[in-house]
Amino acid sequence: MTRVLSAVAMLAIVVGTLWWLPAWATLGLAELVVLLALVEYADLAERAGAPAPKGLVVVAGLAICAAVARDAAVVPVLMAATVAIGAAAVGKTRGRASGGWTYVAGVFGPLYVGLPLGTLVALHAARGSEVVLLLLAVIVASDAAQFYGGRALGRRPLAPATSPKKTIEGAFSGVLAGAAVMAIAGGWGGVAIHPAFGAAFGAALAGIGIVGDLFESKLKRGAGVKDVSGLIPGHGGVLDRLDSWLFAIPLFDAVLRGLSA
Repeated sequence: MTRVLSAVAMLAIVVGTLWWLPAWATLGLAELVVLLALVEYADLAERAGAPAPKGLVVVAGLAICAAVARDAAVVPVLMAATVAIGAAAVGKTRGRASGGWTYVAGVFGPLYVGLPLGTLVALHAARGSEVVLLLLAVIVASDAAQFYGGRALGRRPLAPATSPKKTIEGAFSGVLAGAAVMAIAGGWGGVAIHPAFGAAFGAALAGIGIVGDLFESKLKRGAGVKDVSGLIPGHGGVLDRLDSWLFAIPLFDAVLRGLSA
C-alpha cells in the first residue's frame, strides 16, 4: 500500500505540473529532480570508490538540464559523450578507486541525469503536455506490469548477477504493456503513429527502460547497496524511480524527431 500511495502522489505532482502550471514550473520540477538524483548519485559513486565532488556534480547537472531545455540541438553531442563515459562507468569494479575513476564518475553523473530531464523539458515546451504524458503512460504501465507480472508469473531470472528479483516473465509483461499503451494511445497529442508502429515503438521504449533499470542496478551493485536512498517510501530513492526514464527519454525524443523530419 505504501508503494501505491507514493506512486499516486508522484503522479499527481508530475501530471499537475505538466498539465496546469506554466512552462517554467516544468523546468523547476525537473531541476529539483536533477538535484535530488545527483546527490544520491554522488553518494553512490563515493560508496563505489570514486568520490566525485558532490557540489560540482550537482551544479553541472543543473546546468546541463537547463542548457538542453533551452536548446535541444546540443542533445546528440551530449548523448554520444554520455554513452562513451557510461560504458566506462558500468565496467568499474568496486573498490577500484583512482583519480581517473573519480573523473569518470564526476563527468558521467551530470550527463546521465541532466541530459534526459532537460530533453523532457524541451519536449514539453515544443510539443505540449500530451506528448510527455504519453511517454509517462508507457513507462508507468511498463513498470507496473514488470512488478506485478513478475510477482505473479516470474520463474526465470532475467539478470541474476545484477538484479536478482527481475524475471524474464516480468520483463516480457512490461514490454507487452508498453506496446499496448503506445498502440492504443500513440496518436494522442498530435503525434501521427500507426498502431502497428506504435506497438513496436512502445515495446522498444519499455525494453530500453528495462536496460536503464539494469544499468542503475549495476551501479548500485558496484556500490554494494540495494537502494540509493529511502527518500520515496516503498520505492527507494529518486534514481530508483528515474532509471527507466533516463534511457527511454532520449529514444522517445529521437523517434519523434525522425517522424517529424
